[in-house]
Amino acid sequence: MNEADWAINEFGGAGLGDTRRTDRLVWAATVLGEHPRESLPAACTDPAMLKGVYRLLENPEVRPEAMLASHVQATLERVSAVPVVWAVQDTTELDYSQRRATTGLGAIGNGFGRGLEVHSTLALTPDHIPQGVLAQAVWTRDPATTGKKHQRKQRPISEKESQKWLTGLAALNALAPQCPATQFISVADREADMYELLCAERAPNVALLVRATQNRSVARVSGAVGPLRATLLAQPVGATRQIVVPRQATHPARTATVWLRWATHTFQPPAHRPPGQLAAVTLGVVWAHEDCPPAGVKGLDWLLLTTLAISDQAAAVRCLTYYACRFGIEVWHRTLKTGCAIEARQLASRAALQRGLALYSVVAWRLLYAALLARVTPDVPCTVLLEEAEWQALFCYQHHTTQVPARPPTLAQAVRGIATLGGFLGRKGDGEPGPTVLWRGFQRLADLTAMFHVCAPPPLFLVP
Repeated sequence: MNEADWAINEFGGAGLGDTRRTDRLVWAATVLGEHPRESLPAACTDPAMLKGVYRLLENPEVRPEAMLASHVQATLERVSAVPVVWAVQDTTELDYSQRRATTGLGAIGNGFGRGLEVHSTLALTPDHIPQGVLAQAVWTRDPATTGKKHQRKQRPISEKESQKWLTGLAALNALAPQCPATQFISVADREADMYELLCAERAPNVALLVRATQNRSVARVSGAVGPLRATLLAQPVGATRQIVVPRQATHPARTATVWLRWATHTFQPPAHRPPGQLAAVTLGVVWAHEDCPPAGVKGLDWLLLTTLAISDQAAAVRCLTYYACRFGIEVWHRTLKTGCAIEARQLASRAALQRGLALYSVVAWRLLYAALLARVTPDVPCTVLLEEAEWQALFCYQHHTTQVPARPPTLAQAVRGIATLGGFLGRKGDGEPGPTVLWRGFQRLADLTAMFHVCAPPPLFLVP
């Protein structure tokens, strides 16, 4: 998919009230996709075009959700033929504390920073390829609410920030009927362990998988009621499995061996809720516990609650696999912040930043998609990602020639070549190139392609 085609596919259907605005959005995505880290003035070398992008981002008639809607539909088309899709929810903060001139920002962190809260749902396939953004909510915190966490039990869920998990599930419920052959697994971390989510209504092809933080009480075989973890601990270990733990802070990536137990339990509503307000819910429980972690490292401990049936070892292992995919949205957040420099954007208002976020969220997805697609389908032609002039320019630059092959290189070869442009050395032990070197490489490739159009003798001689 070439630069123009991908932008048209993701944004061409955006209903912005004026086709000229949609055309401007497609053009902006094309240019910023080539130069994701650059400032808007540096990426848009044409002053008239730069003015057009600013007008788009500052136009109150352009709604961020309308900008993103076209991409959501393109995402659904990609996943419609996939049997199982992970819909991972997560929240990140965008820090604009240094942007004192930007209006409409809220408190972040400890209440002294300024920025935006962003809660997104990212669709991933079982081979960990991100298919796109399914939903995104943006809000600001009132500084007056800082320090009032102790009052949370007295407030209805609709007044709490944790409503975001229910909103994300509702968005997935609304989209899922468009892909009736696809099962969506809504995956969330410990922050989502709230009873209202666990017993919420779901579309027939939507399931929940949430990491528990609360040690809820459950009925034991004897009839007595006891803590969930202690109840599971009384069971024999059902299996052992190995889980790859990504690098964290100063701890390198490692492989953890976990003990696996599973069961099905019925949970009662919290005691502080009025009787009859919430119903009991029966959930599958999977507990993966690392008994002997390396010295100085906190052992892996995943207590997972799911609406999926957990009847045997295979089902329990699948839940571990599903939850392990959650790391993908963290990589996307990092790509958005580092690869697209979203926190460096200098715009006048929160509304303008939200429009920019909608645009860069898709650009970040494409960068990550390119990085991971080559690992799963390395032998397909690179034309699934690059247009003809792009791969030819890359080939000629790499091989110091004006002769290009009749058949394009494979996707893996092209992606490694792009990564090399971005500084990837490809040494033994370097692994596969990631988003960081790829976004640098894409920027250089755009310049090479422009020069290729100017200098290439038409037609090029094709080497058989």
